[in-house]
Amino acid sequence: MPGHQLAPDISGDDSTSHPDDPAGVLRAERDHLTASRAALRAMREHAQSLSADAAGDWVSQQVLQGLLDQRVAALADHPDTPLFFGRLDRAGDDDLPLTIHVGRRHVHDDHSRPLVIDWRAPVSRAFYQARPSDPMGVLRRRRFGFHGGELTAYEDEPLDQGATLQESRILTEEIERPRTGPMRDIVATIQPDQDEIVRAEVTQTVCVQGAPGTGKTAVGLHRAAYLLFTHREKLARSGVMIIGPNRAFLSYISSVLPALGEVKVDQTTVAGILGDHAAPEAPAVAALKGDARMAPVLRRALWLHISKPEEGLLITRGVNRFRVPDHEVREIVASLRGTTRYGPGRAALAQRLAHAVLVRMEQRGESPDDRVQDAVARSKPVKQLIDQIWPRVTPQQVLFRLLSDGDFLAAAAAKSDLTAEECQRLLWAKPARSWKSARWSAADAALLDELADLIERTPTLGHVVVDEAQDLSAMQLRALGRRCRTGSATVLGDLAQGTTPWSARSWEEVLGHLGFTEGAVTELTLGFRVPREVLDFAARLLPSVAPTLAAPRSLRPGAGSLSLRRTADLDAGLAAAAREAAEREGSIGVIAADASTDAVAAVLAATGLPHDLLGPDGVPEQRVSVIPASLAKGLEYDHVIVVEPADIAEAEERGLARLYVVLTRAVTSLTVLHTRDLPAELT
Repeated sequence: MPGHQLAPDISGDDSTSHPDDPAGVLRAERDHLTASRAALRAMREHAQSLSADAAGDWVSQQVLQGLLDQRVAALADHPDTPLFFGRLDRAGDDDLPLTIHVGRRHVHDDHSRPLVIDWRAPVSRAFYQARPSDPMGVLRRRRFGFHGGELTAYEDEPLDQGATLQESRILTEEIERPRTGPMRDIVATIQPDQDEIVRAEVTQTVCVQGAPGTGKTAVGLHRAAYLLFTHREKLARSGVMIIGPNRAFLSYISSVLPALGEVKVDQTTVAGILGDHAAPEAPAVAALKGDARMAPVLRRALWLHISKPEEGLLITRGVNRFRVPDHEVREIVASLRGTTRYGPGRAALAQRLAHAVLVRMEQRGESPDDRVQDAVARSKPVKQLIDQIWPRVTPQQVLFRLLSDGDFLAAAAAKSDLTAEECQRLLWAKPARSWKSARWSAADAALLDELADLIERTPTLGHVVVDEAQDLSAMQLRALGRRCRTGSATVLGDLAQGTTPWSARSWEEVLGHLGFTEGAVTELTLGFRVPREVLDFAARLLPSVAPTLAAPRSLRPGAGSLSLRRTADLDAGLAAAAREAAEREGSIGVIAADASTDAVAAVLAATGLPHDLLGPDGVPEQRVSVIPASLAKGLEYDHVIVVEPADIAEAEERGLARLYVVLTRAVTSLTVLHTRDLPAELT
């Protein structure tokens, strides 16, 4: 499917064809793809042939072997996608090649001649940003259509002076292409505003408010890949982490970074970081525990464990006795309290006490050195005194005492904004016998992490990508902020899709809890995935769930993509809708209120339609998935069937926001089945 008239060939890649011979041009490009695949295979075989035996010792061998294994994995070919998706024909006013094929990774031949340039390389930026008004040294941009791993079409866009910006049919078809299985990368379809986010500086915290279908999740993943490419050495040492809302979501996005050659990126959930605690808890209690006001309460609770010294220190060395009086011990403790973390404070106290003893030794004419000071610091009298006034504690011990001892909680909350009623709400009705047998909730996990950081510093990562950040509590955000103190983070979400009782109302609030007051907020409102007819229908809920946000817009009209079906027999209507969807190409998601998913799955089973019932840790294997509404966030399906919207809207406090999420999961078609009236906000 050639697009515009081809410019004269520059590189020789089309040497077997004439500009007016589209078949010849496509044949030449296919030959280049074949050569590129052969070169990539040779690169991988070379990497496999390398040995770690040259390293000097066993540890070095293991490290080197790990790096070689990563290199081999990064050079894996993916036969269902071509190695390149675009080409730039350049003006040639520099030392770079005149023709550049842009792809998912760099490929060179055995003479080190580049056959494919990585999409993240600086020269590749023109593929996404060049336009007739600013061609960036490019004469012609070529896009390729493909099916599986084969090139099927091409489309040329002249960018020389006087050209006009053309709408790309290949680009539109690639965006709309039906999908099955996990999320795909979007390197072939990145838009200019998305590219600006992807290539933002590593030191900059980027916050993306993205309406459904705007590609915010993909942008975040591609930014991680771009930063790893640009700052490989730095980020390889410090690490990059992707944080998603649940395991089902991580399974959905799991293939994106490996497809881009990035195999060493941790992908996890907040529970995976803080601990998978799941003791049941009332939403009001969880919301209070997630409030930022808990931070000073926890800090005070920890430091309340330090008691006032009532006696001094006596050290005996041989026939000599050295005494540090109680008032001096109090002064040392006071000078340390609150100026360091709790754990290092204990170590510092031991050294300060030992130093005070050494001063007295010197006053008696002795000449003690550092070894003597360390010996005194480790002595039994010093350890006993420290255990009395600065006891060793764990986060679990502190939180257990806080939630089970009303007087201690009142003392810790005395100077905070917590009311007496809120303190009473926090207390356990029936505490466990000890902190060792206590069962912790998901909200407790963030409190334990806060205490752990107050005791010992939390290690910092090089870059963190946080998706669906609007649903995280202040205390959870503080926990994530501690893991990227450098300020290098990508924060993604949609305020309109906030479904927790503590959902954020502004991104400034989110960035503040993360500790990134200088973060830049970018809004993506132009959708590429959800059809306009579907998006406009779902947007009727926005005045109720996020009145301050602009209504999203879709580039795809999607005429006929929305079907509202009222039925007297929900099971029969569902069976019919599922059979219709199964006759079309692409993935199918049947979404219902959490309490209804078993019944929905039973209907599909009776219909004879193979399907998966998605769980929090589920990895779908069938083309059809039954999805609880609470797990739908971040997922996409070609065809979506929503069962009884009123049940979803009424299932929780922010049910309308949950319904907004559910209604915006469709890429091709949305069918809404209902026996009850639709929520008034949709009519």
